Amino acid sequence: MTTYLLVHGAWHSGQCWERVVPLLASAGHRVVAPSLTGYGDKAHLLSAEVGLDTHVDDIVDLIAAEDLTDVVLVGHSYAGLVISSAANRVPDRIAHLVYLDAMVPKDGESAADVMPVTRVLIDLAEKSGSGWRVPPLPELPPPSGLFGVTDPADVAWLRSMLSDQPVRSLQQPVRLDNAALRTIPQTHIHCVVGNPEGFDRRPVHATQPNGAPAQVWELATGHDCMITMPAELTELLLKLG
Repeated sequence: MTTYLLVHGAWHSGQCWERVVPLLASAGHRVVAPSLTGYGDKAHLLSAEVGLDTHVDDIVDLIAAEDLTDVVLVGHSYAGLVISSAANRVPDRIAHLVYLDAMVPKDGESAADVMPVTRVLIDLAEKSGSGWRVPPLPELPPPSGLFGVTDPADVAWLRSMLSDQPVRSLQQPVRLDNAALRTIPQTHIHCVVGNPEGFDRRPVHATQPNGAPAQVWELATGHDCMITMPAELTELLLKLG
């Protein structure tokens, strides 16, 4: 049995994994898909003080509380930063890091460093009435849709789980200073349909930090592949279990 810990991206909640969790579980694996502070069942905790460090604490504390080991730690989008910093803190608990259409940071970088277009969102938030709330991205014409989701029913479901993102989460840097972090195998899964202009991902280096060849897989769908291609995503994740 493998333990999969699925971490949602910005604006989303753990509910976004609802179609993937039962597929992994039915294959005999343990699956944990929490909502980070400020989202889902923790939406009432959203505040200007919530940052990347808060979300990293969420994951590290969960791993400790549930005594999770040999974890396949999956981070979608913004959560690439969350899983990187979490693995830096508890590398002995992590068997594999999966960057799911995710930001892949270097030590000391923030979301704004990894994806410069994020700075526009930060500026808009700081000039808004709240000074710290970043609203979800708008729905675009197909194939971009709402985070890559274009089916009207799925768009409505996705909208029901979205919350504002605190600007602090996009400004705080990751800490990747633990040498043991470099030994953890990594897999990158890229969603290759309908990426909006400016949201370009970094090229993946040919060699992983542990010296193994890079492992990059693609899904022919939009950004929220856990909603649009849950079976295909699950099939890829099961290869790591």
